[in-house]
Amino acid sequence: MTLAFLHRGARFVRRHWIAFTLAVAHLLGAVSSVDALMGTRTAPGAVAWIVSLNTFPVVAVPTYWVFGRSRFQGYVIGRRDTDSQLHHALETKMALVQPFAARNFSSHLDLQAMERLAKLPTLTGNDVQLLADGEATFNSLFEGIRSARHYLLVQYYIVRDDELGRELSRLLQERARAGVQVHFLYDEVGSYQLPSGYLNGLRTAGVHVRSFHSTRGSGNRFQLNFRNHRKILVADGVSGWTGGLNVGDEYLGRNPAIGAWRDTHLKLVGPAVFALQLSFMEDWYWATGEILAFDWTPVEAQGRKLPVLVLPSGPADRFETASLMVQLALSNARDRIWIASPYFVPDEGVQSALKLAALRGVDVRILIPEKPDNPLLYFAAYAFLGPMLEAGVKIYRYHDGFLHCKTILVDDKASAVGTVNLDNRSFRLNFEITTWVYGRDFAQEMEAKYLHDFGHSHLMELSDVTGRPWWFRLASRAAYLLAPVL
Repeated sequence: MTLAFLHRGARFVRRHWIAFTLAVAHLLGAVSSVDALMGTRTAPGAVAWIVSLNTFPVVAVPTYWVFGRSRFQGYVIGRRDTDSQLHHALETKMALVQPFAARNFSSHLDLQAMERLAKLPTLTGNDVQLLADGEATFNSLFEGIRSARHYLLVQYYIVRDDELGRELSRLLQERARAGVQVHFLYDEVGSYQLPSGYLNGLRTAGVHVRSFHSTRGSGNRFQLNFRNHRKILVADGVSGWTGGLNVGDEYLGRNPAIGAWRDTHLKLVGPAVFALQLSFMEDWYWATGEILAFDWTPVEAQGRKLPVLVLPSGPADRFETASLMVQLALSNARDRIWIASPYFVPDEGVQSALKLAALRGVDVRILIPEKPDNPLLYFAAYAFLGPMLEAGVKIYRYHDGFLHCKTILVDDKASAVGTVNLDNRSFRLNFEITTWVYGRDFAQEMEAKYLHDFGHSHLMELSDVTGRPWWFRLASRAAYLLAPVL
């Protein structure tokens, strides 16, 4: 009798505990729904989160607070926030570059809109070198490190403790021991495999090492979805490098599971290097609270005198800067716009701009990998490629290795090389950076690279999409629903 009573009591407690837990979960789901309604940047994303938060709150609530939010709280953009300490510290440097502000040149792009997105002017007097693939890039990068005499700013999303990564470490340690101020910033999510021994070796040699620390601040404490995807190296404020390559053996084609690696980077010399330096300083300020001060004066390059605009973007921006940048380029293109992106799941605005550009007769070409390293993105793309092909957008699938370039060519005068992929993550969740170079000669160099890559690609036809089996089309639609978090 007593044992049965105890069993009934235990069942009663379990039922009430489950009911209490579910009630709390639904309450938290309702509260989280308000945050999703007010903070999610896209209507489809807000609807998806609100439905899931109220239908499956036990799973959806923790998922939302780790992956769902798209606003990065507390980051100070010195170019924009005039009341910040960082802005005041940079006022003198910003004034130094004003004499190099480029004016009265033809670009086919709306410079005012681009500069307002960048919160920076287009600067002239720059020499720009296009670096295709890993060998050319790292030869140039490492030579730049060896040549540094005063300071080095080094920032990467991924750094690996492999042959290439250890060579970078050795060079940075050597420069630090020679008295060069070396600041090394890495993304703790992208470089999660980087061992403490690697970082301690740098610190012991005198390198200032910090992670970006994207969970810093009460508003970001649980957020694992933000990344700092920028790749920047600055030597003495004179030379700078940026583009698509991280630091790892695979970027030299040494990983047999991936094979050949196709990528693009830039070397800048001239006043525009200031913009790379400024972006690094803002990220360093977020990570450490320290304002870096260097004795730096802009110097015009000796080679080509090209106008350059460096456009940082990220989840701390008031606007969706990266998406607007791509839409602006598409709307301004007159004859052609060619885009390379390893991850191609653009938002509705960019999809519409791509189709509209093709419909008005612009030669729109998209270069993507034949075999991407993310299966979900591969499937998701097939959910919208059909209408694009019908509108006249040409889709090329690169088959001679893995394509990792993030580049744009507009007509014959404007070119972009950077870190932005055409997907939700780059548009809304990542800190990114894009360099726009204006000049016919440089555009011709970009054109030659594109034509070479098109020659190693398969031009898709509509039957490549419509001819897929039903299960593939179903998988593509399901994967596309996950686009906001891919």
